[in-house]
Amino acid sequence: MSEWNDKIIEEFRANAGVVGGPFEGTPLILLTTTGARTGAARTNPVACRRDGDRILVFASYAGAPRHPDWYHNLLANPTVTVETGDGTAIETFTATAVPLSGEERDRMYARQAELAPVFADYQARTSRVIPVVALYRRDRERARALGDELVRIHDGLRAEMAALLAAVEDGLATGSPMSLPGRGLEGALRERCLSFCTAFHEHHVNENERGFPLLERAFPGLAPTLDRLREEHVRLAGIREDLRTAVGEAGTGDPAALKDRLTRLSAELEAHFAREEEQLLTALNALQI
Repeated sequence: MSEWNDKIIEEFRANAGVVGGPFEGTPLILLTTTGARTGAARTNPVACRRDGDRILVFASYAGAPRHPDWYHNLLANPTVTVETGDGTAIETFTATAVPLSGEERDRMYARQAELAPVFADYQARTSRVIPVVALYRRDRERARALGDELVRIHDGLRAEMAALLAAVEDGLATGSPMSLPGRGLEGALRERCLSFCTAFHEHHVNENERGFPLLERAFPGLAPTLDRLREEHVRLAGIREDLRTAVGEAGTGDPAALKDRLTRLSAELEAHFAREEEQLLTALNALQI
């Protein structure tokens, strides 16, 4: 196997990421891990798929009964080196490896099996669950303070909620009816609600599927805190739907009652944002990817 890998690695580097034979047309990277027992650098060609700003790799080992050595290596040391090529040049960079779990792992593996049916065969050959690993690029020269980014996102959501409340207060101050011809106040509220709810949902998806797993790998002691925040995300999903319902009733409801409802929702969201910032800010700013 080592000799076979060496030939693929040589071909990959000689042809700027393009290989023939059984891997022709298959997206590949070269993944260099640190040996869990030896501490030596180990390079392997690995099938991959890009997913936004990350690369997914699959520890299929052609359906063998055990995980490949490179997977055990990155569990011990998640800092890895990645080589990618487009046929003209090779790019090399450092990345953080984060194994996916639960629904996200299942969804990403199913998608890979759709794109490359051989991966369905690999899973059928073995009783183990084939791991899916996300590789997050690390570039310290361009690294951003992730904690500051969290505050920026929260501040944007706070502004959207404030705009919803301001629209209702404006209606109360002017004595405008809740339902007006054309776009009216109800239309304005629905527009604001859609903007807020979409951004709020995407923010929590990114936290649950990307940000929190990174923090757990880097700071295992945060696991209980992250579990509690995940539970809050489930409850807050219900609050998001409550907000949609409240705005949907704007056309026929009492403006003062709607304002009270939005104010209560805003207070719960602010309490959640404050907890996240208090408990995660320092760790996020120390975690550069």
